[in-house]
Amino acid sequence: MIALVSMNGNSFYLNPDLIYRIEETPDTVVILTDGKTLIVKQSAEEIVDLIIEYRQKIFQKLPKDERK
Repeated sequence: MIALVSMNGNSFYLNPDLIYRIEETPDTVVILTDGKTLIVKQSAEEIVDLIIEYRQKIFQKLPKDERK
C-alpha cells in the first residue's frame, strides 16, 4: 500500500495495483481500474516513486530463487 493525501488533507492508503492511470490537470487525478477517480496532493512523479519503493520492498522479501 502507498500513502497518499487527498485534497482535503486526509491521509489514506491505496493499493497501487488498483491504479489504471495518473493525470495532472493541474491537480493530480488518480484513476482506478474500476473507473473511480481520486484527487490527491502528490504529483504524478511522487506517486510513481512511491509505487517503485513499494514494489522494491515486496521484491526484497521474495526468496532469491523466486527473483527471476
